[in-house]
Amino acid sequence: MEIIARNRSFFIIYLLFLVTVGVLMLLYTKAELMQWVNGHHAPLADLFFQNVTYLGDGAFAVLVIIILLFRSLRFALMGVASFLLSTLITRVLKQFVFSDSLRPLKYFEHSPWQYRIIDGLDIHSYNSFPSGHSTTAFAVFCLLALLDDRKSRGWFFALMAGITAYSRVYLFQHFVEDVYVGSLIGTVSSLLVFWLLSRHWDQNPKTWHDRRLRL
Repeated sequence: MEIIARNRSFFIIYLLFLVTVGVLMLLYTKAELMQWVNGHHAPLADLFFQNVTYLGDGAFAVLVIIILLFRSLRFALMGVASFLLSTLITRVLKQFVFSDSLRPLKYFEHSPWQYRIIDGLDIHSYNSFPSGHSTTAFAVFCLLALLDDRKSRGWFFALMAGITAYSRVYLFQHFVEDVYVGSLIGTVSSLLVFWLLSRHWDQNPKTWHDRRLRL
């Protein structure tokens, strides 16, 4: 697809993420992957990931949409559509399809393994699959990569999305498989929204699509 080729800086990094993590999931169980991540920690990493995880929060997505609104109404509409679509898919999967999926805290509740959690961190127990934060992070950063005129910066957006997803595992909120599928939902949602709306507006040009709001 032309869109992917034009944004190869983002998708090359994302493909490496998919292949590497996919192989790891084939070689190891979700419990083994969680134990490895949980066993590699540091005070600075604790602080870093507790803050970077907010890049997958819905509030961050709304902030990005507001910023896009001052650049182009069309960009903001893409942001809204991507966020709503990816969130809807994730919510349906969480609440209706995989409603009984346990988060790490509940999954290891009776395990002899001595896991580690950060003091004071609010850890959830249910609705683990897929990861909502990972979905939002990849939806937002993929769309930003698609909208950015400087395509060479795509790797940065892919890296930020990947780090946000990793934070969910590091913080003991999700398993690797949760963030893996979340990344797919977010990325595909933004790709689909960008392609459909760009195609529609190219075929039905209207000047209001590109109006900018001024302070």
